[in-house]
Amino acid sequence: MNNELIEQKSWWKRNWKWLVPVGGIILISLGIFINSGMGGIITDFAQSYSDTELYENALLKVNNDPKINKLLGEIEPLGKMAILEGQTEYSNNNQSVNSTVRIIGKKGKAKMDIIAGRINDEWKYSKINVRIKNPPEKKQTIEINITE
Repeated sequence: MNNELIEQKSWWKRNWKWLVPVGGIILISLGIFINSGMGGIITDFAQSYSDTELYENALLKVNNDPKINKLLGEIEPLGKMAILEGQTEYSNNNQSVNSTVRIIGKKGKAKMDIIAGRINDEWKYSKINVRIKNPPEKKQTIEINITE
């Protein structure tokens, strides 16, 4: 009987055939992702997720509009998922924003469009629109009065 130990190949020698192609694909995918501009979209979402003041102040203005109260009822506070499901685009070194989020009222749902600029660490709104699509008889866009 032969009691010699069988020497096994190293981990690298056993796995290089799949590790090299998979590693290459990951590196190429990462390079394409970074160069595609998707990295900017993700940072915009992260910024909008943490910038609750922008949405809270806009919702105050929307809730103060009598036409919105009549059509949608009182608007509920935005959940974090509403912000992530929407679209947000920052520009001018994060001093300007163009955003769309869904809002839910006691009587219906709509989309809120916000265009704002940051002046002295405070958001100044250029435009706030509420777009109602359903039900079809209520379909319209309401421009919110943004005077302060």
